[in-house]
This record gives sequence, structure tokens and C-alpha cells, in this order.
Amino acid sequence: MLYSLGSAVLATEAVEHHTELPMPAIAYGLIVMGLLLLLMLITVSFANVRNRHEAVEEHIDPHKQHANNHDHGEANRH
Repeated sequence: MLYSLGSAVLATEAVEHHTELPMPAIAYGLIVMGLLLLLMLITVSFANVRNRHEAVEEHIDPHKQHANNHDHGEANRH
């Protein structure tokens, strides 16, 4: 059993053909790492945008043409 398994492994290794990569394997990793770092920097650059502006009260317009369910009835109180 082991003899036939070993000969099958040797036979498949003899049939395999290797192709050359267009650049070294480490270059693929460096390219991907660079792209991920660029995406991280873009994400981090937007992290503090929300804190740049002061919060303002929402203006409740009683003349809206659509149903406003977000004011919890505050617009109808007089």
C-alpha cells in the first residue's frame, strides 16, 4: 500500500510543469500591503470629519409634503 502511494506521488511530481512568475513572489505581497496601507490611510483621514462641525438643532418644517415620522409628534404640538 505504501509502495503504491509513494509511486503515485512521484508520478504526479514528474508530470507537473512550473511556469515563471512575471515578478518575484515577494513583490506581490509588497503591492498588496501597499494597497491596503493606502486604503487604511484614506479611512483614517475621514475619522475626525464628524467632529469638525458643531451639532445644530434639526429644523422642523410644518409644511413638508411627506409624512414625517421622525419628529415623534413634536411638529404638531402648539
